[in-house]
Amino acid sequence: MKFERKHAWFLLAVAAWNVLTYARFTKALADDDSGRPTSYFVAHGFLIAVNVVIAAVLGSWGWKALRTSRREG
Repeated sequence: MKFERKHAWFLLAVAAWNVLTYARFTKALADDDSGRPTSYFVAHGFLIAVNVVIAAVLGSWGWKALRTSRREG
């Protein structure tokens, strides 16, 4: 499959969305004073880390696809 410009922008948008939503989630988690167990914060911290890695991979693919589409067209 060949990535086109529209695919590149979609991947970049999804990556940005992941970063923004999980940044807000991280802030909410940090401000939580509910007395939840540590395991709650560890599990959600792991989910945040995984989603940031996914955002980095998708952003990298999107950036490469965008650069390639600019060179070709």
